[in-house]
Parts: sequence; structure tokens; C-alpha cells
Amino acid sequence: MLNERKRKILQLVIEDYISTAEPVGSRTIARKYDLGISPATIRNEMSDLEMLGYLEQPHTSAGRVPSAQAYRFYVDSLIEPGSLTDNDMALINSWYKERRRSIDEIFQSTAKILSRMTQNVSMVLANKDAGAAFRYIKFLPLDTNHAILCIITDDGNVDNCVVEIPMGMSSEEMDYMAGRISRVLEGRDVADINSALLDEIHTDVAEDRVLFASLINTIKRMRNKHQRQKVFLGGTKQILSQPEFQDVERVKSLLGILEEEKVVRDLLVAGEDSGLRVTIGTENKFTGIQDCSMVQATYRLNGQIVGTMAVLGPTRMEYGKVITVMDYLHKYLKTMFESK
Repeated sequence: MLNERKRKILQLVIEDYISTAEPVGSRTIARKYDLGISPATIRNEMSDLEMLGYLEQPHTSAGRVPSAQAYRFYVDSLIEPGSLTDNDMALINSWYKERRRSIDEIFQSTAKILSRMTQNVSMVLANKDAGAAFRYIKFLPLDTNHAILCIITDDGNVDNCVVEIPMGMSSEEMDYMAGRISRVLEGRDVADINSALLDEIHTDVAEDRVLFASLINTIKRMRNKHQRQKVFLGGTKQILSQPEFQDVERVKSLLGILEEEKVVRDLLVAGEDSGLRVTIGTENKFTGIQDCSMVQATYRLNGQIVGTMAVLGPTRMEYGKVITVMDYLHKYLKTMFESK
């Protein structure tokens, strides 16, 4: 247990180091912050914090830097709840309103906003089957013998294929058939369209097996596409400007992970049931990010996981800002998905 003075000094050392990326000395704390105690007293307290494992002293500097243990204590006990500025909230609101067309674009915008506002790498894992429902099908005449079969979902995605028009079938009959099929499937999650449901619509196109087969194949293709989890990244270049990532080998290792979609997916899935989760340094089990920190949150709609978002950066990240941004985005996305 740390007394109040040690907690305050540790908090100031961490926040100063986060801000400057420079080792922090007792004179710096005394000069910048009015604690009412001498630099010598601060130096003694910092020595105690070093003995307790909260501070480390680089060989080339008289100042000290926080340890992973210090960051963990900071996240768990010292961070005070923050709030976004009106300008930040207005920026987020306008960003989504300008770009919101489909589920994909919402997640892509989320990755860009996260990286822009935190100045770190952002990762978003989208469970696409949680956001798409069948809306309707439509046949668009192509020529006298063919039509384009379009299947539209409520997230704006369209799947299509060219089908052969049954001999003697008029465009009015095709529209009537499309309407009957749409009424059976409308509003159902794409992932829930199973064989039993498809059997219900078989009678509407039973006169032509080729047309029915085209319809089934298009629906299955759409199901497969929506059931795939998709990864969106943002800010990969921004992390290269961080002083911690000036070492070429370290950068290559990190970029190697980010370039492998399966690895990123596994990384996010590993913590998707944990709510808001902060992992620091070696708490990260994946090789290549054990000198990084990751803040991760999972958001749900009606109890179902819609997606997982995370910010990955140096252990010297602005945890308070990152957590505040992610909390706001979590609430914003929940409202957005509930209104779709």
C-alpha cells in the first residue's frame, strides 16, 4: 500500500513521462508541481517507489521512468474519470454522419476515429452477422432471357447474380415472386436464414430449378460473407512517430503482427468477453506486443457481440484519454446500432 504522498508523486511521474517521453527527476516534479515539499523529499520518495518496483532508472539518465507495475497501479487506482470536450464529441458525431452508409463503413470510421483521437494503432473486429438483416430481393431485367437477381440487406450491402428467366415468365410475375419471397425472409438475420426457411420459399420458384438454385447460391454466399469477422485497422503509420518505436527490429515485429489479419483477429477475440480490458507489457500473451499496452472493449446489441475495438500503443500511452474515447464510442455505437 502506498501512502497519499507516494501515490501523488507516482501519478505525477507517470503523467509527466506520458507527456514528454523523457525520464523524470525530482527537480522536475518540484518545479512543475506545487506539492509543498522539497526536491530532496521528492527524491527520497521516488527512491522508495523504485525499491517497491514502481519506478526504474535508465542507466544513462538521472531521472526515472514508470515500470509496468506502475502503469497497472495507475490504471487500476489513479486514473480519474474523464470526459471528452464538446469539440471532440462534435468531431465524432460529424464523422459518423458524413460517412455512415453501411455496417462496414461504420466500423471503418470507428477505426479511423480511434487512431486519430488517441494517436495510436486502432483495431476493430466486426461480427458482421450481428448487424445485417434481410430486406428484400429484386429482379432487374437484363435482356429477353436473363435478369439480375439482387438481394439487399438493411446495412446497405447488395449481392447479385445473373439468372436465366424461365420460359414465358413476365416481368410482373417475377416481381410478384420476388415480393412473396421477400415477405418470408424480411427482417430475419442473414445468419438465421437456414434450410427450413429456404424450403418455405421453394414453392414460389419450384417451376424452375435453375432459378431456385441461383437464388439459394446467392443467399448462401451472402450468409458466408456476413458470417465472416472482419478486421479494420487505423493509424499504423502514427505509431512509427512514437519514440519507443524508433528501433527497426521492434517496428518490424509489430508491423508483422498487424499485417496478419488472423493474428489480429485472434488477439481481439481472446479478450472479447472481458468488457473494458487494459493489458500492459508482458500481460499481453502474444509475442511481439509484450512491450506494448492494449485497451480493448467489446460492445453488444441485445446481448449479442457486435464487435470489439482496441487501441494498441506503447506502455506510455495516454490511458485516461484512450479509455474516455472508447467509452464514448461504445455508447455512441450502441445508440447507432439500436436505431438501425
